[in-house]
Amino acid sequence: MAFSNKILLGRIIKSYGFDGTVTVKLEKSFQDRLPELTTVFIEIEGKAVPFIVSSSEKPDNTVVRLLFEGYDSLEKIREFTGCRIFLLSSRSGEKENNDFGGLVGYKITDKGNDPLGSVQEIIENPGQILLGVQSAAGSYVFVPFHEDLIVRIDKRKKIIIMDLPDGLRDLNDPVRE
Repeated sequence: MAFSNKILLGRIIKSYGFDGTVTVKLEKSFQDRLPELTTVFIEIEGKAVPFIVSSSEKPDNTVVRLLFEGYDSLEKIREFTGCRIFLLSSRSGEKENNDFGGLVGYKITDKGNDPLGSVQEIIENPGQILLGVQSAAGSYVFVPFHEDLIVRIDKRKKIIIMDLPDGLRDLNDPVRE
């Protein structure tokens, strides 16, 4: 499954009205308790695309109606029918709160067990999270923290094993040991 660390909210089953509102059939786990929806991810062609929720209404326990910011007509949302909608966090009733600060101090290695350095800071940009990594040679490297690059996170040993793209080290760290 492409979104292994995300939570399936439901599937868009149809449009509602003429203002771009969609009706989402909820997964059983969200039928009794729905978290506050500020941002959701719609699976479009196998990729998670973020959407800001401008309004939501839950007419009954099985569905929720959502209106997305910037999508105010039937033409704009017609292609979403049948798409799955995901959340990033399973914390029902709470705003999304990822504690990436707990990764400071973790060691980063590539899948070949070649050490890159240790995480010094987390930079949360809209749409992308970067790890500021201090290499053993003393240089500073920025690494995108993305699920497609993460092989495994060992919380006990505080190691993040990543499948880093070719050339990333050279781009960020021109002086390699």
